[in-house]
Amino acid sequence: MDRRQAGQLMKLSPRRRRRIFRVAGYVVFALVIATVLAAADWGRLSDAFFRLDVARSMFPEAITVALRNTILYTLLAFVFGLVGGLVLALMRLSTILPYRWFATAYIELFRGLPSLLVLFMVGYGVPLAFPDREIPGGVYGSVTLGLGLTASAYMAETLRAGIQAVPKGQLEAARTLGMSHSRAMVSIVLPQAFRIVIPPLTNEIILLTKDTSLVYVLGVTASTIELTKFAGDALNQRVNPTPLVVAGLLYLVITLPLSQVVRGLERRAARER
Repeated sequence: MDRRQAGQLMKLSPRRRRRIFRVAGYVVFALVIATVLAAADWGRLSDAFFRLDVARSMFPEAITVALRNTILYTLLAFVFGLVGGLVLALMRLSTILPYRWFATAYIELFRGLPSLLVLFMVGYGVPLAFPDREIPGGVYGSVTLGLGLTASAYMAETLRAGIQAVPKGQLEAARTLGMSHSRAMVSIVLPQAFRIVIPPLTNEIILLTKDTSLVYVLGVTASTIELTKFAGDALNQRVNPTPLVVAGLLYLVITLPLSQVVRGLERRAARER
């Protein structure tokens, strides 16, 4: 662009300049995408990642076993994490110092540890520590405990923030009407807190769905296998990465609707505010 063209551009109104820059951005983006698509070897990509015969060989087990277990692990860990997180959040807000110390230590510990390490500790450390006892539910119980321990630490902070976001006047008004503190928390404060934290809790479900890919460290069987392990076994059998693409698409079947739910809840919360 020479000096004359730059001068003409500066004479335009700010709105028109923004429109020109926006169109130029779209054009540059389209050119970059077109260049990448034109340079790619789609024949080799198709043979490597999009073999329909390999994809067909994964069904129906990919849905009836792997996807079902992934969803089940996610739900079990979420319920455990939600209940544990609520207890920890209330302990964090308690006036009893040992409760606050324990909740703080727990949250800091399990938020700092990788989920893979926690699963390993649950799967192999607990049986060594308690040789005469077994975690109920087998692999399902171990996954619930392993993923739930980490999830409860994150959910505790989310729920604590939601409880503290409820105006203190709500609790004081309930106490003025004769309600006990516990009844006021259950009937007045917690319902409002949960409405506030629904979007981040839904995000936690998405994170838990992806964390189920770590369950393989527990030594799953053919009936308890999840999506990532199932795809890895199929890849080794067929010597082709197409199963990884199929697994990725099945994860999106779970996470994309949840993402839409989160955005809808956030828009609803914004309207209510």
